[in-house]
Amino acid sequence: MVERQMMIERLTGVQSSKRSYYTELKNTVAELQKKNMQLEIIHEVMKNLNVEMSMDDMLKNIMDKLITIFPFDRISLSIRNGDELILSNVYPKKLGYLPRNVTLSKEHSLYWKVIEKGKMHFHIVPPDAVKDEYIENQIFRGNGIQSALLFPLHSKGMITGIVSIGSLGILSYDESDLTFLQQLADQFAVCLENVRLYNEVLNSKKEWEDTFRAVVDMIFVVDLEGDIVKVNEQAIQSFLPQWNRLVGMSIDDVFHQAKDISELLSESLQTKKACHREIRLSDHRIFETFSNPVFNEEQQMYGFILYMKDVSEKKRIESQLIHSGKLAAIGELAAGVAHELNNPLTAILGNSQLLVRDTKLEPAAHNLLIGITNCGKRCKNIVQNLLTFSRQEEYLFQECSLNEAVDQIVSLVGYQIEMQNITVAVKKDESLPRINGSLQQLGQIVLNFVLNAKDALDTTVREKKIMIETSHDSEWVQLTVSDTGSGISSNHQLEIFHPFFTTKPAGQGTGLGLSVSLGIAQAHGGFIEMTSMEGEGSSFMLRLPKIHVERREQ
Repeated sequence: MVERQMMIERLTGVQSSKRSYYTELKNTVAELQKKNMQLEIIHEVMKNLNVEMSMDDMLKNIMDKLITIFPFDRISLSIRNGDELILSNVYPKKLGYLPRNVTLSKEHSLYWKVIEKGKMHFHIVPPDAVKDEYIENQIFRGNGIQSALLFPLHSKGMITGIVSIGSLGILSYDESDLTFLQQLADQFAVCLENVRLYNEVLNSKKEWEDTFRAVVDMIFVVDLEGDIVKVNEQAIQSFLPQWNRLVGMSIDDVFHQAKDISELLSESLQTKKACHREIRLSDHRIFETFSNPVFNEEQQMYGFILYMKDVSEKKRIESQLIHSGKLAAIGELAAGVAHELNNPLTAILGNSQLLVRDTKLEPAAHNLLIGITNCGKRCKNIVQNLLTFSRQEEYLFQECSLNEAVDQIVSLVGYQIEMQNITVAVKKDESLPRINGSLQQLGQIVLNFVLNAKDALDTTVREKKIMIETSHDSEWVQLTVSDTGSGISSNHQLEIFHPFFTTKPAGQGTGLGLSVSLGIAQAHGGFIEMTSMEGEGSSFMLRLPKIHVERREQ
């Protein structure tokens, strides 16, 4: 019966149909498995390709997945940038004949031909160079590649690059393989475009943040509740170590002593416009402050940008300019008054001196004339100081030494000062370099320093001592006059060089001594430094440029 049944199946072709059915079923299952594998590869590749992955890792990821169903040996990526095509990445790297970022010329370029046609291209590499040699053939042969599939990358209607799949043998494929590979290339093109857009946004963000950090003025981003959302580096540095962290703090807490900040933000909130104020902080810094409202796309205000520029130095310079203008006006007035007084003073002094010589005068009249003469001399000195202050006198500059000026003044007033129980200690630098200046005018500076030191030694001072010292360094010659007196109060230290400022009783000082001394020092290319501690004494240092050897030889 069994043999009979088998004979019938052979005669009717039933057995043959079963074999064909199972073969067809097996092929269909294999095809479905391949399709599923292709879909899985596209899914896995796209899932694993992310904007933070390097291009080398992307190519490795694609090759590791794709090689399971489509055997090949090399994958490369060329990016189009306008009229340039750049070979950017190759995997594996050992199969990279040209270095990265090489620009492929349009002439004799297989890749450019694919871009122009806009379609996939299968290329068999000739074993030897031929007349119409493509430059890519040299790359392929250099790596042993015999065939390659080239896929253009389409994105937004443009071809943005080329993906090349190469094999050390002849690639075998069918129509479904090409469709799949082109789909994979299109997905890869979308991924590359996303990476490009992400990098553009990232670079723009980085540029903005770098600019934000680089601004040398303070910037605060504040929300409508007054809380600080973001600050730049300058703001952080300005408030260290008082505040280690500004973000999250209230702007009122940071500037609790500057109510103008809150008022400025309130004004900007009400007007919805940029507002400006000049604000002085508790540490006396002055800031030009701007509050700029920030709006979203619906034109709804959601915060402020507080911009603060430190103008303390600018204000100081402006104050100096104003003060310089006042000094110039005072100088012109002083010069005019001095010239007007010179003539009558000459007559008063001359006549009083002639009358004093009259031996027939009564003692009372003689004393009155002596008083007139002394007062005239005092007025003459004041006029002389006024002329010096206004710089209307001509200085006769010549080579001299500060030691000579010290010797002249000490011999002139040293004895009178010591008669008041004041010790005068002189320490001269015997190797002191010479300077170019007016010995008479420099002597006036020494005299003003010494007399001021004497006046600072009142009766309450136990040890009355004046120290005069000369010294030098590589650039400067220095004269220092110190005292053990009462010192200068902090309120007066900024004013002592102002003309006509004096703390002496009426009739004992004109307030011109230090201002005249400063003018003389500046005319000599030098300056005056002062240090003083109230109750401990003061020290005035004159610094003048010394004559260099080269200048003296000239």
